[in-house]
Amino acid sequence: MPGNSQRRGAIKKSGKGNPTAGSGGRRRQGLEGKGPTPRAEERPNHKAYKMAKAADKRQAARPKRKGSDGGPEWVAGRNSVVELLRAKVPVAGLYIAEGIERDERLREIFRLSSEHHVPMLEITRGELDRLTTGAVHQGIAAKLNAYEYAHPDDLLDLAAERGEDPLIVVLDGVTDPRNLGAVVRSASGFGAHGVVIPERRSAQMTASAWKTSAGAAARVRVARATNLTRQIKAYQEAGVMVVGLAADGDVSLPDLELADGPLVVVIGSEGKGISRLVAENCDQLVSIPMASDLESLNAGVAAGIALYAISQQR
Repeated sequence: MPGNSQRRGAIKKSGKGNPTAGSGGRRRQGLEGKGPTPRAEERPNHKAYKMAKAADKRQAARPKRKGSDGGPEWVAGRNSVVELLRAKVPVAGLYIAEGIERDERLREIFRLSSEHHVPMLEITRGELDRLTTGAVHQGIAAKLNAYEYAHPDDLLDLAAERGEDPLIVVLDGVTDPRNLGAVVRSASGFGAHGVVIPERRSAQMTASAWKTSAGAAARVRVARATNLTRQIKAYQEAGVMVVGLAADGDVSLPDLELADGPLVVVIGSEGKGISRLVAENCDQLVSIPMASDLESLNAGVAAGIALYAISQQR
């Protein structure tokens, strides 16, 4: 009779104790493929998945680095904020802790912020601690919006609008923001149309660079290039000659015949100078004559000397 067979495998007991004959296709379905095995990082019970989630959580909780792209820069402390306002750095807002003691510096901050129309907001000390990521703020901090960099081609457009031959400074490997600010100041003083810096491994337009520029950063545009070598070649294709400052340059700066035409001046770091690949793509390497055996000048001083000599010939 059906269901009474005693042969092995003929009767299967289910989890509820009800005997059933055969598998009804369940065994065949269980043997079907389930697709490729997910990566370890995608399986919730795998150690690699848990480690990746923990890393993402740590990254999300980590405060943004000051001066990073896309976010504001915070300058904390009474002396630092006073210096910002004195240098006329564009401050987006002042944040003041409730109930702080007033002194001469704070009164000067209030006066300067009123003169420069800088908005002020009073917040709790705990909130100020959070905004400045635990810095010693002395009850006050200034917020600077992220600097809006130009495109390197914008500097050529600016020269064309003015009806002038382009004069552009390119910095290669300069990591001190004070040197960047000094170069921007010299560029403003000697008629350059802008300064180009690399996106990575280079000083950026932070509060320190703004202060050193003594307000020139509001008049001279700073552009960023993804790749300096490619950008130099693009300038050359646009009809601009490129010279690099080097201690062993073939041409002395006073003898530079290219000074009165479209020109890009490349300046390297004090220690290493311009990089090999950038130097190979320059049309000429130019040296600054010096009386002593001093190995090199810092970028700010070298830029000032070079731009002065070029402006005299132009």
